[in-house]
Amino acid sequence: MTALDQIATTLALSMGLAWASGINLYATLFTLGYLANTGNIALPQDLQIVANPLVMTAAGFMYCVEFFADKTPGVDTGWDALHTFIRIPAGAMLAAGAIGDLNPAVELAAAILGAGVSAGTHLTKAGSRVLINTSPEPFSNWLASLTEDIAVVAGVWASINHPVVFLVLLLLFIALMIWLLPKIITGIKKLFRYIYKFFHKNEHPISLNPPEQR
Repeated sequence: MTALDQIATTLALSMGLAWASGINLYATLFTLGYLANTGNIALPQDLQIVANPLVMTAAGFMYCVEFFADKTPGVDTGWDALHTFIRIPAGAMLAAGAIGDLNPAVELAAAILGAGVSAGTHLTKAGSRVLINTSPEPFSNWLASLTEDIAVVAGVWASINHPVVFLVLLLLFIALMIWLLPKIITGIKKLFRYIYKFFHKNEHPISLNPPEQR
């Protein structure tokens, strides 16, 4: 493997784990641990802990919880809000861990980039779910959640086995995310304005002027 190939492989794994963590952290951890235990990847020293059976059991259990929470309209939004404080830091840690003991500055740079990528994917997922939940039927929510689960597993696998292809797809995703996020934010603002008007439509301002006496 050439130096360029090594850089592409390391970068793809680092950013791939950050990207996947922003969508579903527990599926990311379990998939990474499974691939390590089956000999499909040799993990860097800082990431070998995820292959520990205890860590995999915890990740698998939490994935099962998230599997059902993420497919229940309304519950998924609360779950995403809570995981804002979990997915992004974890994505930064996994991105830095994938770099290995190259250089503290390189690890810090990977953590910063990983946090940014995780934050982007998390906000895109959470924001789109808020809009999807406006649909009265639950099937669109289930389809979105299953698609995300498959994308996480496929993305982690691709970042390991086809790093260059994954990096190209990641750049396309980032470009799409930059275009899509403002539209999602605008849609959420309109939704909350509609909800506010709906609950306040029967309220009337109190007049400070006394009624005219006849």
